Amino acid sequence: MLTDSERFAFTARRIHGFASTGNAYDATQTDDQIASGETLLILPEGIVGVAHCWPFAVTQVTGNLHGVQPKAHEAMGDFATAFSITTADIKAAIALAMALGFAIDPALAALIAPTA
Repeated sequence: MLTDSERFAFTARRIHGFASTGNAYDATQTDDQIASGETLLILPEGIVGVAHCWPFAVTQVTGNLHGVQPKAHEAMGDFATAFSITTADIKAAIALAMALGFAIDPALAALIAPTA
């Protein structure tokens, strides 16, 4: 018999789809149902982002979302903490973008690259 921990050993992720990055940006500012850290999908523009008061793209193309510039010494955990989100939030958005074949922002790709 499985315990509740074993049966429910997953994290649900919300993905919000939009027709444009402008719509996505506006929604993050006005829709209380979109929580910081949730994934934004703008399929017509080939963009995936992360909801935040300053929503940012994880893809190379940013549209109306913000681009990011992690500091050279910054690790993924430090970067996520600066936005008050989790590394899992960023990694989930990057995983979706990669699954869709979208180019990842090189600055973020460097943060998720395995270190030797």
